[in-house]
Amino acid sequence: MPYSEYRPELMGSATLEPSGPVEAGSYQSFTLVYTAGRFGIDDTGSLKIGFRFATDFGPVQFDDPEAQGYTTVEASNGATLDCRWEFKRNIRPWSRSLYIGINKHFLAPGDTITIRFGDNRLGSPGIRVQTYCESAFEFRVLTDVIATYDYVALPESPKIAVVPGPGVSWLAVLPTLVRTGEPFKLKIKSVDAWGNPSDQMDDALSLSVEGAQINGVPAIANCRRGDFAVTIDDLTLSEVGDAEIVVRSADGDVLCGSNPIRAIDDAQAEADVHFWADTHGQSNETLGTNSARDYFIFGRDKAFVDIIGHQGNDFQITGSFWKHLNELTAEFDKPGEFVCIPGYEWSANTAVGGDRNVHYRHEGETIHRSSHAQIADPTDMVDEESDAHTADELFEKLSGKDCVVAAHVGGRYADITIAHDEALEAAVEVHSAWGTFEWIVWDAFDKGYRVGIVGNSDGHKGRPGADFPGASFFGSQGGLTCFIAPRLDRDAVFNAMRRRHHYATTGNRMLIDVSVDTPSDATLFLTNPPGQGSETRATRRLQMGDVASVTDDEVTLNVEVNGSAPIERLDVFRGRELIETVRPYAPSDLGRRIRLTMEGAEYRGRSRTTTWDGSLNISGNHIARAEMFNNWNLDRGIRSETETSLIWKAVTTGNTTGIDLWLDDAQSGEISIETAHSSPSIKIADIGIEDSVFDAGGLGRMLKLYRLPDAPTDQRIAKSFPITVAKQGDTPIFIRVTQVDGHKAWTTPIYLFQQG
Repeated sequence: MPYSEYRPELMGSATLEPSGPVEAGSYQSFTLVYTAGRFGIDDTGSLKIGFRFATDFGPVQFDDPEAQGYTTVEASNGATLDCRWEFKRNIRPWSRSLYIGINKHFLAPGDTITIRFGDNRLGSPGIRVQTYCESAFEFRVLTDVIATYDYVALPESPKIAVVPGPGVSWLAVLPTLVRTGEPFKLKIKSVDAWGNPSDQMDDALSLSVEGAQINGVPAIANCRRGDFAVTIDDLTLSEVGDAEIVVRSADGDVLCGSNPIRAIDDAQAEADVHFWADTHGQSNETLGTNSARDYFIFGRDKAFVDIIGHQGNDFQITGSFWKHLNELTAEFDKPGEFVCIPGYEWSANTAVGGDRNVHYRHEGETIHRSSHAQIADPTDMVDEESDAHTADELFEKLSGKDCVVAAHVGGRYADITIAHDEALEAAVEVHSAWGTFEWIVWDAFDKGYRVGIVGNSDGHKGRPGADFPGASFFGSQGGLTCFIAPRLDRDAVFNAMRRRHHYATTGNRMLIDVSVDTPSDATLFLTNPPGQGSETRATRRLQMGDVASVTDDEVTLNVEVNGSAPIERLDVFRGRELIETVRPYAPSDLGRRIRLTMEGAEYRGRSRTTTWDGSLNISGNHIARAEMFNNWNLDRGIRSETETSLIWKAVTTGNTTGIDLWLDDAQSGEISIETAHSSPSIKIADIGIEDSVFDAGGLGRMLKLYRLPDAPTDQRIAKSFPITVAKQGDTPIFIRVTQVDGHKAWTTPIYLFQQG
C-alpha cells in the first residue's frame, strides 16, 4: 500500500484490551495503548487509528460522556492532543480513522498515548462493534513520528475477532425451479439481529410440506450449536407443481417458510431450471472484509448461492492477487454443484465510463485495469500497456475474449450513454447494497441498447449472496440474480448471461416465469446484435432476454409469479411505459392499513443517500399499530409512537422504505407528514388503492400513500396481457414485482422488433 515503509520496527507498538472475540453489533469498551518507539513523535506529529472502508464501527465522539462512542485520548506526558474522527481522510481501504495530533509538546521514546474507545467510566454504554463478522478486525495504527504527514504503519496492529450473536430469525432456502425426480437440497440457517448467520443455536426444527409433495423431508431437523446451517440432501419432487417447506420450533411456532419451489416435467432433460447468483463483491485484499477464500466459502455455505463471482477494484488488484484469485476460482468451481467465475471490477471514474464488471469464462486471462492507482509493487507496472483507461479502450481490449461485461452503479456509476458494446456488455445492475437504480435501464432504452437486468450485492462486508448494509451508509440489502439455464456449469451460465436469460431481485427468491407468444413465427436471434450471419431459429414462444423479429402487430405476454411473501403489485412495462398494474386484491379488500413509502436518491453519484427522518400526526383517528419495512439499520426505524403520532429515522439510496399504519377507523381523519423533502397532508378517506404521489425533488425521490388489505396472503399472480409491437425500433417487454415485505424483482426484457 502507498504508505511510507521506512523502518516500521522503530515506530513504536500498540496493545488492545480486551483482545478476545466480541459479538457483532454489541457495545464494548476498548483500551488501545500506543507506546512511542525509537524516534518518539515530534511536535505536530500524529497518529491515525485506521478502520476499513466498509466498517460501521463507532462512530467515535468526544463531547457526550454518557452517549455511545464516547472516546478519550490521553498522553502519558501531558501533551496536548488534537483528536478528530474522519471519513475518507485516509488512504483506502483504511478510509475511516481517528486522527490524533500532538501539539505544544512531543512524545519521547517510551511515552504512551492511551485511547479508550467507548469509555464507560462516566456512563457511556461503550462503542458499537461493527455489525458484521470478521476474523481479524484491525485497529490499524499509522504513525507520523517525524511530523511530515508521511505515515508508517506499525508492523503489527491490534486485532480482534468479531463473531455472530444469537439467532433472532430463520431462513429456509430451496431451489426455485427443478425437474421432477432430480435431487435437490433444503438449507436452513438462523441469523442474528444484523443478518449474520449464527452458530449459537441448538434447536430441533419441525418440518412440514405445503403444496406438491416433496419426497425425503424428515419430520425433524437438528440445528446444533457450532453449525452455521442445516442441510438436508436428496429431496425430490415426483410430480409437477409448486411447494414450500414450513419450519417450526419444537413448540409448534412457525419460524419461517421457505421460498417457493416448482417442479417441471423431467422428460424435458435439457429444460431450463433456476440457479441463484451473486457475481459481484469483494474481499479484504481490495476493499472488502475477510479473505477471498472466506468470501467464496460464505457464498457457498452460508448464503446458499449456486453461482458466485469476485469483483475487486482493479486498481487494487496486484499481479500476485490476480493469480491467487484465478487459483481460487478454479479450486471452488465444481460443475453441477457450484459455479465460481473469475473476473474483476473495471473501476474507472464515471467521466471515462464508470464501473464495469468483467466476467471471464476461463482462468488465466489478462486483467485490463482502469489504472494502477493503488498498486505500489513496481513489478506490476510492466502490465500498464494492457491497461484500459476508458470504457471504449476496455471494450477494444476485450474484443474477441471469452467474457461478459455488466454495467453497475456503485461509488463510480457506469455511464452507458457514453460507452457500450452490444456484443460484450450484456447487462446492467439494477440493484445492489448501494441501492436501486432503475434509471440505468431507462438509459439503455433511450440509447436503443438490448441489455439484461441483474441484481448483486456489490458486498464489502464478507457476506456475498446475503449482504446487509448494517449501520453504514449502504442503503439496502444486496440483490441476487436468478439465471435460467439447463445445468449448473460455466458454459451454461455464460450462455445465459450472453442471451440475458435471467431476472434480478432485491435479495429474495421469488419464482417468476415470463414468456411471449406470437401468432406467427418469430425469428429468434441467438446472438446480439442481430446481423448478417447471426444464428437464428423460428419460434412462437420467447423467454426473458430473447431478441426476436416479428411480423405481428400484437403479441401475448404471459406472466406467472409465486412470491416469497404476499404480492403487493405487478407492473408491466413496454420500454419506459408502464402499461398495466395488477394487484391480487380489489378495492373491496382494503381495510384499515395505510402504507407510506419513501423512495429515491439525491442524485446518481456516490453521495446519493437521502435522509428521510420525519414525523406524522393523525387527527380525528388513532393508530392501532405501526410497522416499518425495508429498514436495515437497527438505529433507524420508528423511534417514538403515540396513538396519534410517529417519529422515525430512515434513509434511501434509490430504493424504497416505508411505514404501515393500521388505524382504528378506516376512513376518519387526516394524516400530516413532515420530512425535509416533502410534507403533505391528506384526508384519510382520500387514500385508496391507487398511489397518492408527492414529489420530493432529487432523483426519483417521492413520498407515496396508498391502502393495502389488513393482512394480505396471496403470493401468486398468473395473467396474460396483449402487447402492441412498435412499428419502428424495439419493443422491450418486462415486469417489475413488488412484495408486501418491500422486496422487488425485475425481469430482463424480451426485445421485439418488426421485420422491415
